[in-house]
Amino acid sequence: MRSTPTPDPALPDELRRCLGVPDAVTIGLGSMIDAGIFASLAPAARAAGSGLLIGLACAAVVAYCNATSSARLAALYPASGGTYVYGRKRLGEFWGYLAGWAFVVGKTASCAAMALTLGSYLWPGQAHTVAIAAVATLTAVNYAGVQKSVLLTRVIVAVVLAVLAAVVVASLASEAMHTDRLGVGADTSFHGVLQAAGLLFFAFAGYARIATLGEEVRDPGRTIPRAIPIALGITFVVYTAVAVCVLLALGREGLAAAEAPLTDAARAAGTDWLVPAVRVGAAVATLGALLALILGVSRTTLAMARDHHLPHALAAVHPRFKVPHRAELLIGAIVATLAATADVRAAISFSSFGVLAYYAVANASAWTLTPTEGRPARIIPATGLIGCLVLAFALPASSVFAGAAVLLVGAAAYALRRALDRLG
Repeated sequence: MRSTPTPDPALPDELRRCLGVPDAVTIGLGSMIDAGIFASLAPAARAAGSGLLIGLACAAVVAYCNATSSARLAALYPASGGTYVYGRKRLGEFWGYLAGWAFVVGKTASCAAMALTLGSYLWPGQAHTVAIAAVATLTAVNYAGVQKSVLLTRVIVAVVLAVLAAVVVASLASEAMHTDRLGVGADTSFHGVLQAAGLLFFAFAGYARIATLGEEVRDPGRTIPRAIPIALGITFVVYTAVAVCVLLALGREGLAAAEAPLTDAARAAGTDWLVPAVRVGAAVATLGALLALILGVSRTTLAMARDHHLPHALAAVHPRFKVPHRAELLIGAIVATLAATADVRAAISFSSFGVLAYYAVANASAWTLTPTEGRPARIIPATGLIGCLVLAFALPASSVFAGAAVLLVGAAAYALRRALDRLG
């Protein structure tokens, strides 16, 4: 029987432990059931063809392995930081640094993808303009110290689930649905399914938010491992239902060509009255996710700057608002630039590469756990590690080259800093 690990005494318990399993599940759902489902279906359909649902299942399997590995590590190291902490503790300082670098790079691209998704649903003809305005507004909101609360997360989840349920019901009730659109045809390839899984992984990646709550949950050794699979399971059911109904409404070709798939599905089902509600749901989901993402990336940047893995100037905290204002302004500027120049698919692909690299380190860290530390069955971190690497390199070649180049730049910067430290 596994004993409860003793928290690291070097980590002061500064945050109040007030979250139970329902709260942690809600936060996980708020991080996963967001703009990802509104954004990733069309690029995934272009990659997988009629094998979209197979790609979704593959993404869910890798996400489950990653979630389980992250949960066991979070229970052992109940401190904020996620794999940035786990990699340093289990594999060495470089691997923790590389995970943190991959997280910052990947999630910065996620912010751009979320902002572009907002523009695609609210004002398709001016998606980039809307995206830039959203990033500027939410950067200002974060600068003022406003964060998503558990209550606000519950409201966002309720609104998004209501909109997705309405789309599902309207699609199933429509006479325009064609069940033959769910069949797997000759347009499906093994590589295409893997690429779709890598793109759809983008929609599942929010479960890491639960793993980073180690300092805020009651009994993290039990709460986190329970909350992550529950949240992931609910999300998979919701995503599968939505993907099936959108395929029934639009077919593979219609879905692949759609800029706003759920809006197009509502129109195809003959429920034009539902279109404004879908746009509102997309806006609520996207803004909520974007607020949390900018917050999370800036905080990870702050932690890495404090450890001198990034320029130490980024560790500055505003004397009045008590936020890492330089980090937030820098992240906001980078995201706005990406939102002005990239498209949704490129942003999702690049983000997925970085996040999959991040979870590869998490699975490698979980592999080193002993049975007394709560190690999961070895098949889980092994499948997660291999799955992350396979999906990452199955993504579009441009994203793989760009992502690998950015990771190499990060590794070179780390090596340079270590060499300078030795000389000093």
